[in-house]
Amino acid sequence: MTDQQGSKRISSGVIAAVSAAVVAVSGGVAWMTWNNSNTPATSNPSEKLTNPQTNPKQAQPSTTQPGKEQTANIYWLKPTEKSVDLVPHPVQIAATQPNQVLEKAFQSLLEGPSEGTDSTTIPKGTKLLGLKVENKEVHVNLSDDFTKGGGSTSMIARVGQVVYTATTLDPNAKVYIDVNGKPLDVLGGEGVELEQPLTRESFKENYQL
Repeated sequence: MTDQQGSKRISSGVIAAVSAAVVAVSGGVAWMTWNNSNTPATSNPSEKLTNPQTNPKQAQPSTTQPGKEQTANIYWLKPTEKSVDLVPHPVQIAATQPNQVLEKAFQSLLEGPSEGTDSTTIPKGTKLLGLKVENKEVHVNLSDDFTKGGGSTSMIARVGQVVYTATTLDPNAKVYIDVNGKPLDVLGGEGVELEQPLTRESFKENYQL
């Protein structure tokens, strides 16, 4: 009898343990099912890429880079009580290559001053026939109008305008002046001799305005 009662107690305990395990598993499954049903749905990643508010390429529109400019000085003449001074006039030029910058600077110089008290002795109608920058040298080729009119002071002054404008990018550069493709050795009827190449320093030493 005792063995039978013990076996009954063991069987009842096993049954109770199995029942508890089943209840626990069932509860866990139920909790997971409820939790998944209440989890908010995630958005489609592809929708984020096509949304114009979150697309980085659309949020930052592309812009074009402005053209580069360089400042050059063209030189006018300003009378003083005893002489004439060469005065720089800065101009903004939409170019970066030395040849292009100086060509546009000379075009402005040959057009003459448009306002103010500055003046020029370069004859109207003078044209730039060519310009080359190479190895710290500037070669300027002008039309023969450059040699017409004026006395020695006028001649020296226009040479100074050319020399200083040609060296606006490199104040130590050497300048060669040609007229119709030939080196300019003597300028004007009064015979102003030019010792080429010309520099700012040699101009100040050898020619007085």
